[in-house]
Amino acid sequence: MTQATRVIPMPTSGRQRRGVLAPVLGLIALGFCGLVVLGLVGSSVGAAGVVVGALCALVPVGPVVAAFLWMDRWEPEPPRTLLAAFMWGACFAALTALLINVSASAFIDQALGRGQADLFGPVAVAPVVEEAVKGAFLVGMLIFRRREFDGVVDGIVYAGLVAAGFAFTENILYLGRAFTEDVGTSQVGAVIAVLVLRGVLSPFAHPLFTSMIGIGAGIAARSTSAGVRIGAVALGYVVAVALHSLWNTSATVFGGGAFMLVYGFVMVPLFVGLVVVVVWQSRREQRIVAAQLPGFAAAGWIVPSEVPLLSSLAGRRGWRAAVRRRSGRRVAKAVAEYQVAVTELAFLRDRLARGTVGPHGAYWHGEAVEAVRRAVEAVRRARARAWAIRRPSPSRSAGTARRAGRPLLPARPRPRPTATPRPRHPTAPAFPHARSEPFRAHRERACTRGGEARHRAVPPA
Repeated sequence: MTQATRVIPMPTSGRQRRGVLAPVLGLIALGFCGLVVLGLVGSSVGAAGVVVGALCALVPVGPVVAAFLWMDRWEPEPPRTLLAAFMWGACFAALTALLINVSASAFIDQALGRGQADLFGPVAVAPVVEEAVKGAFLVGMLIFRRREFDGVVDGIVYAGLVAAGFAFTENILYLGRAFTEDVGTSQVGAVIAVLVLRGVLSPFAHPLFTSMIGIGAGIAARSTSAGVRIGAVALGYVVAVALHSLWNTSATVFGGGAFMLVYGFVMVPLFVGLVVVVVWQSRREQRIVAAQLPGFAAAGWIVPSEVPLLSSLAGRRGWRAAVRRRSGRRVAKAVAEYQVAVTELAFLRDRLARGTVGPHGAYWHGEAVEAVRRAVEAVRRARARAWAIRRPSPSRSAGTARRAGRPLLPARPRPRPTATPRPRHPTAPAFPHARSEPFRAHRERACTRGGEARHRAVPPA
């Protein structure tokens, strides 16, 4: 009985070219969208408004991005993918939402009467459009980059960065408008008021809304049912739209009187709940990694003594700190990359056990194992390089000193030890000189006695 073999795509030159060309073209497209958005905002608030709005919008975006990167500690996502998420929100999503919102507002004014767009636009149109264009990035990640999607934490991180980019562009518009419209003594006060409202009280508003879609995408990534996947993403989108609409309604209806009620009784509890979900999912990821590590040690992929170090974030931090103190930052960076490679392999094997990977699972597993092996080699090379730098040879250290311009001190000549004559024994008599008279007489007597002895030893013939 023959077993059906599964064809696994192997890396080819064409696939590698597409893998490099697609991100480049995507970044170019996002950059073009950013330039168009910048031009549209500049035509609305002027160049000075864009500058002031951009500088003020930088205040909240830094802590927000740092918070979502802190959530992604077990398996940090690729930096270029995180950058693409932020650029998607700041450029493409902002441009699309701006064009659709303006067109919808014009249509509402013509259909329902002038001034009605100010009411229905923020409440009914903007939430639907903005959450759709932001959530499109998460859906694209599930379809085209499913390997990078491991669960709920990844969904929240990607959703938060997309929303942070969108909020950054939107803050430039609102802050620039406050700077240009309130000309006079209240100009600075208006900018500060908008900055406090959007950058201090509610910097996580857009990330909180879009995180609902991220949670649905994370559930979909770990499910084997197509219905559950579609339903989870759709439900997350509906919740995001409802929260966004409620937020805009509280700031629009009744003169903004319901804003603090919605802020204190809805948004703050939801934010606390989101933090609880992140902590819970982070502990689940820790359990997944800890369960996979003994198998890695048995297979020879890692050293058994590394299992307790890789099982917790504290152990990993302590490992990197010890390596940094002993061998330097390069070796610590290589160890951090090795830890990430081991974590990715652990998550992939967990997904393989659940059956949520797809037809490319075996190929991805081989790549993950090879990544761990390359990470081990990188750590060894970095450690050997660090030791070579700390213990250079004499010729190498001299050349390094010459290149650095440091003077080379010549070696001091060692003084040769002076030979001291041995003292003559005081009782030993001095040897007589060979030409002295007593010495010749002594020699003649010795020769005479020796000749007589030889004659006596030889018998006569």
